[in-house]
Amino acid sequence: MAGRKTIMCYGDSLTWGWIPVEAGAPSSRYPYEQRWPGVMAAALGEGYRIIEEGLSARTTSVDDPIDPRLNGANYLPAALASHMPLDLVIVMLGTNDTKAVYRRSTHDIAQGVAKLVAQIMGSAGGVGTLYPAPKTLVVAPPPIKHIGIPWFEYALEGAEEKTKGFAAQYEAMAGFMGAAFLDAGSVITADGVDGIHFTADNNAVLGNAIAAKVKQIL
Repeated sequence: MAGRKTIMCYGDSLTWGWIPVEAGAPSSRYPYEQRWPGVMAAALGEGYRIIEEGLSARTTSVDDPIDPRLNGANYLPAALASHMPLDLVIVMLGTNDTKAVYRRSTHDIAQGVAKLVAQIMGSAGGVGTLYPAPKTLVVAPPPIKHIGIPWFEYALEGAEEKTKGFAAQYEAMAGFMGAAFLDAGSVITADGVDGIHFTADNNAVLGNAIAAKVKQIL
């Protein structure tokens, strides 16, 4: 369809569509139409094309000691070039950065998101092309709740307090860098049984809220 706007959703399991389960893991994925990018696509209509780039356990910009695939800043430049031309990139990351092994403060995590925003804003050109850099929407993930899964509790020790600070720091950073901002925690809470992930209803509400923000931006 001529004139369609192309949007890339860059995130972690909250974007991938992880279904929360009582054991924590393993799990599976919500159908496309129930994941928030799919809900957003339906709300926006035929004038938009949505690209999902969600990866469970992805960080903003820190290397995982076990899995080298998870550093979001390492993968994003190639993803941007691969999907050019892009009109908008939506970034919702940071929850995984709160893991104790990374030893990151809320501000460290916001700095990680800032690195991603800078990569998006500096992505003009692509590979062998002259496409302009897309606009950026930073979405602060909602705070996590009491987890109740022993391994997750150890892995995410201190994460509840860190995630409570996301909205304020992400908004300040986005304003400073000239990116749009949305606080997911202003419209949903993480109601999954694990205290981290989204229910189908959470996805529906968030997808519609982001769609409304996208219409303001584009």
